Amino acid sequence: AFSLFVKAKEVPATARCPAGGEGVRWWCCRQAFEELSGIHRHVALQHGGDIGQQAGLAAEQAAAEVSPSSGPAPAGNAGALNEHSHSSPEISCMLPDTSHISYDDLTSKVGEVLLYYCYCEVKDPEKLCAWQKTLCQHLHLTGKVRVASEGINGTVGGSKVATSLYVEAMLSQPLFKDILCQEDFKSSAGGAHCFPDLRVGLFKEIVPMGIDPKIVSYKETGIHLSPQEFHREVEQYLSQVSQGQSDTILLDCRNFYESKIGHFQGCLAPDIRKFSYFPSYVDENLELFKDKRVLMYCTGGIRCERGSAYLRSKAVCREVYQLKGGIHKYLEEFPDGFYRGKLFVFDDRYAICSNEDIISACRYCGTLWDQYKLCSSQHCRQLVLTCPSCRNKGLTACCPVCQEKELKVTSRASGQTLKEECECTRRRPRVPIEHISQRMLDAGK
Repeated sequence: AFSLFVKAKEVPATARCPAGGEGVRWWCCRQAFEELSGIHRHVALQHGGDIGQQAGLAAEQAAAEVSPSSGPAPAGNAGALNEHSHSSPEISCMLPDTSHISYDDLTSKVGEVLLYYCYCEVKDPEKLCAWQKTLCQHLHLTGKVRVASEGINGTVGGSKVATSLYVEAMLSQPLFKDILCQEDFKSSAGGAHCFPDLRVGLFKEIVPMGIDPKIVSYKETGIHLSPQEFHREVEQYLSQVSQGQSDTILLDCRNFYESKIGHFQGCLAPDIRKFSYFPSYVDENLELFKDKRVLMYCTGGIRCERGSAYLRSKAVCREVYQLKGGIHKYLEEFPDGFYRGKLFVFDDRYAICSNEDIISACRYCGTLWDQYKLCSSQHCRQLVLTCPSCRNKGLTACCPVCQEKELKVTSRASGQTLKEECECTRRRPRVPIEHISQRMLDAGK
């Protein structure tokens, strides 16, 4: 974890050191450390300032390496947005002291997954990105963190000791002072094993909607409703729908495979594959939203921030509301409320549950089933609902086209791949056109 910032290295078990004894050791400042806790303490006490300085240098070096001549930068044109961030606080690169924590406690498999975001003006996103990577490595966290000039969005997993220290570090960061609070972190049972690795990167948007943040800003968001307020609104909406009268649309801002396994009763769930299709969906269905009250929700709240801003920019809705903290926070207070089924999450768990309802079915036999698996065809990364019985029969792909291709791929020499031509994707309109129909009136039943 310290290789980028401190001249420390691992030496063979046969090497001798001033401290004496055998075993794996780490060297720093001509000292040998037999345990990680020892070098953690040393680095915290002796190199705290160096780490911050080196994090900035590492970020500058990484930015220099991604030049126009080497192809498009995955971070987007984040630097061009800094002119609007001159008033943001300086970024602290200090790391929490873990010297008093055993390695086993810090890396315990029994832990949790955190989900959070914070919209704010970031003057130096490269430095924030470097600090995040160092912080997560320091705490042995895995997951995904997106950094941009408009803020940060992350989901990380690790031991409860590590995630607690991570939250403390985030709340102590001057950049997030008076913006981020303890309640903004949603947690669920899990750990570092829920993610294959750690990915921290620079992007133009902290949630990929595909619209420049300067054009549609998080500052133009809808009205936030607490879980209690949202619950009352949904209750009133369902009552009106049951009587065939409603001026409200309960809008799910997630992708179709998310809403398929769990959603609010009576919702309108767009059949879109990516959130970047949401703006086009709104554009193609403006008449649907005309003069309506819109109640929006998503997993943790972040997609509603930009999604509601985009919908408001069209000036067709009467009012736009959004669920603060998303489904995650709602289920904490109303596990048996109006949200039924599983909550989809973007890690190796795929879903977490708060109630016993199963609202989706096996793709092949129609049996109630809501546990996703990746399509077994190597060229495809789509998710498929296939029950154990069907899987035992070899039905493990997302569609017949993929099932056939899997057989062809496995029979070919290694290294040969086929281009994705998935029936599931080809048959689904990229942006569906909604029609006000009886199904919407029946949705609340």
